Amino acid sequence: MKSDFKEKVYTIDRTYSRRVNPETLQVNLGNRCNQQCAHCHVDASPSGAKIMSKEVMGDIVIFLSKKKDLILDVTGGCPELNPNFKYFIEKAKPHAKEIKVRSNLTVLLEPGMEGMAQFYKDQGVHLVCSMPCYTRENVDKQRGEGVFDKSIKALRILNELGYGKEENLVLDLVYNPGGAVLPGEQSGLERDYKKVLKEKYQVTFSYLLTITNAPIKRFEQYLKANGNFDKYMKLLMDNFNENVAGNIMCRKLLSVGWDGTLYDCDFNQALNLSLKDKSDKTIKVSDISPDELQEREIIFENHCYCCTAGAGSSCEGALKK
Repeated sequence: MKSDFKEKVYTIDRTYSRRVNPETLQVNLGNRCNQQCAHCHVDASPSGAKIMSKEVMGDIVIFLSKKKDLILDVTGGCPELNPNFKYFIEKAKPHAKEIKVRSNLTVLLEPGMEGMAQFYKDQGVHLVCSMPCYTRENVDKQRGEGVFDKSIKALRILNELGYGKEENLVLDLVYNPGGAVLPGEQSGLERDYKKVLKEKYQVTFSYLLTITNAPIKRFEQYLKANGNFDKYMKLLMDNFNENVAGNIMCRKLLSVGWDGTLYDCDFNQALNLSLKDKSDKTIKVSDISPDELQEREIIFENHCYCCTAGAGSSCEGALKK
């Protein structure tokens, strides 16, 4: 299916297709995960073998030290399963404006992770946790049997430490649809989540973020297996919202792969659409400074429609608040 996304962005405003001053450095520590979800765009699983080394982590810390106002956004896979996870957080903390970790919650119950929640609190980490629904049926269908109950248990552990209750211990939850549809309205879903989780399970959280599923990798395979790929792409394109196009996350976010390669976003990373220099050589985080990234052209493909459909989508939730 041919995309006209780039032309649409140029028609609205050519500057939307170029980077501005970076605000967030998103780092993927690898594709190892204790879950194997149908919508996962990085094909993460317990057998994931792409694990970031200490050497690359050191390069990232140097990059952060050159621009002290960057938010460090740590993801995976399941980032906690990188054996050097704590080392990285501790080394990066003095150089980052804020540290966010994207967790699937259930990892906190894995052997060897008993002190991880306390480590988060000690380091002042902002947690962004997967919770695709507030019902057991929908969560287990999407993420695996027993995941909902484990997630509730992990949320209670975090609540006991003050997460989701104290202002400086932010605990956000992430919703993504279970199929080939757009997310519901973010603030309304947040009210529903908070009501049900508080009344039925006595847990609380800070904010809900809605994210549109990207039609790539495992979710693309799921769509094609069910004959819904073309229908889903049409849904995304038909709901293109030019009012949110200027706020797409790739304009202010930079993605770092497990081997140090730079990308416009996590989705482009999954598709190996890396940043290149003038000689078409892949750029590593050790090759460039933050200021050199301004005004670079962003790489767009069909999957980019997932970020501009409806209320928009980003790692920070809906673009239209």
